[in-house]
Amino acid sequence: MLPVIVTRPEPGNAATVARARAAGLDAFAMPLFAAVPIEWRPPDAGEYDALLLTSAQAVRLAGSGLDRLVSLPVHAVGAASAAAAEAAGLRVAATGTRDAQALIDAMTSSRKPRILWLCGRERSDFDARGARLDALPCYAVDPVAPPAGWDRLTGDSAVILAHSARGAARIATLTEGRRGRLSLVAIGPAVAEAAGEGWAAVTVTDRPEDAAMVTAAYALCQKAQK
Repeated sequence: MLPVIVTRPEPGNAATVARARAAGLDAFAMPLFAAVPIEWRPPDAGEYDALLLTSAQAVRLAGSGLDRLVSLPVHAVGAASAAAAEAAGLRVAATGTRDAQALIDAMTSSRKPRILWLCGRERSDFDARGARLDALPCYAVDPVAPPAGWDRLTGDSAVILAHSARGAARIATLTEGRRGRLSLVAIGPAVAEAAGEGWAAVTVTDRPEDAAMVTAAYALCQKAQK
């Protein structure tokens, strides 16, 4: 069976590896980034109508400042972000089953809310559709050296999981000249686009969830065995 390379930061990396191994996959933890908290100051929650969460890392690393935002209804991208918000005592009003732009489109389809986006220092750009969208970084995801075994695993056929556009871009850089034998699972269209071309195969999940990533990796591994 093809090795499945999990590149997302901890603690999500361990969760994905465990899920993949439970499905019978030969999964390897190869985090290319580390998430760390950064200093931030919560604003007056009364200035906003909703809290946007695009990653569970924001909840995990926000610290005590998150308590100042409990009055805001949360709009979360994916089940993991929603679950993290609920575990932290926040009220989840909506869970997006696609990407962040689709969730923002839904939030702004009938009115123009004031949205506070608790996010990472490095982040994507989104169209707020005329609404107020204030990005407030509370964590950073910094690149780390590829773990031992990266060159060996990516030097032959394998499946690589990309959980973010920034992660996909780094994967592409680190696999330059070797992508022809590597298959990629991307958590959304923007992530697939960031990975560039030249892959043996690219699968884009139908929803932004880790379970969908593992399911897609399993399908690629099964196809390779035929």
